[in-house]
Amino acid sequence: MNEYLEIAKNGLWKQNTGLVQLLGMCPLLAVSSSVVNGASLGIATLTVMALSNLSVSLIRNLVPSEIRIPVFILIIASLVTIIQLVMKAYLHSLYLVLGIFIPLIVTNCIVLARTEAFASKQQALPSCFDGAMMGLGLTLVLSVLGGMRELAGKGTLLSGIDLVFGESAKSFALTVIPDYHGFLLAILPPGAFIGLGMLIAMKNHMDARAQSAAEGAAILPQHA
Repeated sequence: MNEYLEIAKNGLWKQNTGLVQLLGMCPLLAVSSSVVNGASLGIATLTVMALSNLSVSLIRNLVPSEIRIPVFILIIASLVTIIQLVMKAYLHSLYLVLGIFIPLIVTNCIVLARTEAFASKQQALPSCFDGAMMGLGLTLVLSVLGGMRELAGKGTLLSGIDLVFGESAKSFALTVIPDYHGFLLAILPPGAFIGLGMLIAMKNHMDARAQSAAEGAAILPQHA
């Protein structure tokens, strides 16, 4: 249980791919213009990471070390192709919005990095859980950043949710700021950089406060 808790902490906070490792910046900055877009790509990436880690872990003793990287990339590309075809068939409108960034999951550094650094050395269940947590950490960053940009840029939240759940879901979209004329910078690439910088600064501040509190708690018994 402690092992799984540590994996979850690393994926969601300590080694968060978007806020700490700063991997996969291209989709992170380009697709996070809304909550729906960011969360959708994040879930697709999470699925690929969990399944690729599981697959690599299961065959890790069968693949010669000389060809392991091409084999890992082949597994990742196959999974991405499956997800791409499923989205194209059942979520075509969302597929058109996300566009090239779905197949670009193959080249996302964090996917290959986790298969090589973790899954190729660990058992199947911890590897699958690690991929899921790393993907969930990225999904949360994409969703929060998308929410910040959408709210500042258009004054709404969950716009475009009908792309996922159909026309009947349009009523789920929220107009947070009525009669808002928009702030174009927020939904352009510079807005993504600013928003991501704010999230990184907030995380660093929280880590610094937690470290100071821990050091203070450690000093108190000595003085007592």
